[in-house]
Amino acid sequence: MPKKQKSKYIVIFGCGRLGSLIANLASSSGHSVVVVDKNEYAFHRLNSEFSGFTVVGDAAEFETLKECGMEKADMVFAFTNDDSTNFFISMNARYMFNVENVIARVYDPERIKIFEENGIKTICPAVLMIEKVKEFITGSEED
Repeated sequence: MPKKQKSKYIVIFGCGRLGSLIANLASSSGHSVVVVDKNEYAFHRLNSEFSGFTVVGDAAEFETLKECGMEKADMVFAFTNDDSTNFFISMNARYMFNVENVIARVYDPERIKIFEENGIKTICPAVLMIEKVKEFITGSEED
């Protein structure tokens, strides 16, 4: 019998296409989820089964970081549409709130290194696209 996964407290900054998909997935997997966005309308992307909480607030403000309960987070996703904001969130999660597992979306590949030097995992859409395109060019993708 598979071991049941412990429920995590997950905070997601940015409720755009990616953030909302991650929030819906984490919520349906039984995790406690808090989604933060400065635009209340963004929460319409959460599905009807979403059982977490939403916080309307600016992720670039320290008060917002405290309001979402980051001190008890097992995992933080910084998925806003701005690298600087994602860096601010990530650094605070890591060093002010001691969150071990911090993942940030980084748009500019040249900025990846500074995130990773601080123990932040990154997802860079441009790098993922380049890797996939390379597979198409070399013919090494799975058919």
